[in-house]
Amino acid sequence: MKINSIDMNDIVGKCNILFLCLDSLRYDVAVAQQECGKTPILAQFGDWRKCHAPGNFTYPSHQAMFAGFFPVDVEIRNMKQRETLFFSEDIGMGRKAPKGSYSFQGATFVQGLEIAGYETYCIGGLSFFDKRTGIGKVMPSYFQHSFWNPSFGCKVRDSAANQINCAVNIIRKACQGQLIMMYINISALHYPVHFYLEGAKKDSIECQKAALCYVDSELERLFLAFLQKGDTFVICCSDHGTCYGEDGLFYHGFNHPIVNTVPYKHFRLERV
Repeated sequence: MKINSIDMNDIVGKCNILFLCLDSLRYDVAVAQQECGKTPILAQFGDWRKCHAPGNFTYPSHQAMFAGFFPVDVEIRNMKQRETLFFSEDIGMGRKAPKGSYSFQGATFVQGLEIAGYETYCIGGLSFFDKRTGIGKVMPSYFQHSFWNPSFGCKVRDSAANQINCAVNIIRKACQGQLIMMYINISALHYPVHFYLEGAKKDSIECQKAALCYVDSELERLFLAFLQKGDTFVICCSDHGTCYGEDGLFYHGFNHPIVNTVPYKHFRLERV
């Protein structure tokens, strides 16, 4: 039986919280790059867990995750065995929070953390976060502060660097002693990814591997900035995978084992 590996009641109110979504990252790509030493920053924090995604494209998956329903370990056969970090007081299941989970008020755990005294920030990537359309305003509205500009988008090769520049600037300006919750929708793993592999003309698994190496190389300064701010709990996962020709399928938005299987890990950044 899966039980919570961490008690979120020991986290909330004591640690900053970073939710890092590596949008569209495949589980097999994440594991392969870690095993061959290509993602040294993320590798410091343990192996990837093999999980089922809560949705097959960005919007439904994020709506579930913001409500506290993160990817579920593939071996789970009973919903009550899933690890629950955040639990809505208004949900079913007898409204009794599972052991180790933080019970929150509000429509999302983000808003629940705001009620608990956190300053909340969203750094968007994909169009679902760009705020220029009705649907693009929905998820950013869960946060007190939200940021997006075209340089954060998946068609920009330096998108991760641009997003992390924004994040580091926010962290450095944050009030001393103020806990922050930050969400970053890393768009660099989402198609198109061919420009991360020299000479490539079309997207492929190898191109996404190269994109992940690039993202990993940018994460160290993000983690260091949070460490300077204080102890930080990090949730790092993909929202869904993406196909590159398997069974004649390309990208995502449909159910397929590659789309439905995602990497997940959580860990603490602690001052020594």
